[in-house]
Amino acid sequence: MESDRIEIILEKYFHGETSIAEERELKNYFSSMDVAQHLEQYRTIFGYFSQAKEQQFAQEIPQQTKKRNVAWLSIAASVVVLLGIGTYAYFSRDNAIEKKDLGTYNDPEEAFRATQQALLLLSDNVKVGIESAQYIQEYQIAKDKIFVNPKKHSGGL
Repeated sequence: MESDRIEIILEKYFHGETSIAEERELKNYFSSMDVAQHLEQYRTIFGYFSQAKEQQFAQEIPQQTKKRNVAWLSIAASVVVLLGIGTYAYFSRDNAIEKKDLGTYNDPEEAFRATQQALLLLSDNVKVGIESAQYIQEYQIAKDKIFVNPKKHSGGL
């Protein structure tokens, strides 16, 4: 009779449907000496839970924190950042001085040649733009031939 009840509770236990009181009942049943023969195989499971509960952790855990390492790491990181900013500022200052001299010529002939080169480059780019515009005009003419405009050919409707 009692073994039937234990079997029902075991079935619920393995489906994860038991309450805490039912699990306590299983633990008490399997820790007693009068366990049914066909349920003897489950004794080790519930016996293990009882043994694990009684075990004590005796090893001491060290309470050291690693605040020193974090402090040194943050100091090293800030030094690296400052060196990076200083290096950038030093080299960007040299580049700024060099850029101030761009666009000025002492020789008028040299300035004239540079201006001619710039205008020639501009002219080439404008020609490319005009050629692209001609393709658009050809497309517009072809589109007008294919899609007849009803306003032009309505004849007074």
